[in-house]
Amino acid sequence: MNTQYKKGVLELLILVMVEKKDMYGYELVEAVSKVVDVNEGTIYPILKRLTNERCFDTYTKESNEGPIRKYYHLTAMGKEKKKQQLEEWKKFSLNVNRFIKRSELNE
Repeated sequence: MNTQYKKGVLELLILVMVEKKDMYGYELVEAVSKVVDVNEGTIYPILKRLTNERCFDTYTKESNEGPIRKYYHLTAMGKEKKKQQLEEWKKFSLNVNRFIKRSELNE
């Protein structure tokens, strides 16, 4: 997949996933990777930025399977950002799909 496409959607995917349940970093990497091919080096800077923007609260929790994990919890500000981005994404993808369909009909 085109790298620029990925950059435009990763933040939204992360916000959507964390809204459903609190998640730790590597868990997010695995979940996002099922949708878009990414690595840890791509996800963690986004998590840090969104935390700095107060979209996430974080807390740590012991794990039975390894070290203490840092969980991300979506704040009210994060929910608003997700809502705005989701609206923009739906409008954007609808317009792009309409354009492509029109172009195909005019071939």
